[in-house]
Amino acid sequence: MALGKDYAAQDCSIARALEVVGERWTLLVVRDALYGVRRYNDFLVHLGIPRAVLASRLQSLTAAGVLEKRPCAQAPSRHEYVVTGRGRALWPTLLALGAWGRDTFSETKPLRYFRHATCGTDLGLAGDCPACGVLVPVEDVEMVPGPGLDPDPSDPVSRALLAPRRLLTAVETDPV
Repeated sequence: MALGKDYAAQDCSIARALEVVGERWTLLVVRDALYGVRRYNDFLVHLGIPRAVLASRLQSLTAAGVLEKRPCAQAPSRHEYVVTGRGRALWPTLLALGAWGRDTFSETKPLRYFRHATCGTDLGLAGDCPACGVLVPVEDVEMVPGPGLDPDPSDPVSRALLAPRRLLTAVETDPV
């Protein structure tokens, strides 16, 4: 018997959030969208996710207003998925979850650093800039590869993510 997707008996904001982002793969889809992945095939190759699962997650994230599905500018017959304001609001949570995972499971070499693009300072756990004293909006976050990343990845999305880049900037892999 399959488990349900809701927590109807729970009067809790965490339960409501888990109804949207609590299924396996969902936060990784959101993470990649924040990194700038927009095309279905790019999500597919970067995540190694089954097609049916990816389609389901993109559909549910779009229905929840976390992503917006729109025609691709380069090929209007194709679609891309763009992070909405609701999806951008997940950035501090993903940043803190990543730090928790790194610290808890003892990754010795960081995979990525996140910096305030304006001043180059590494972000605090809450997405704040210690130097400027501001909460940095996701648009002003620069992602810089760390020493733990594979310097020669096999997929084009991972190769594109090897260069320092602002979050939300579209990943360019191959022509549409």
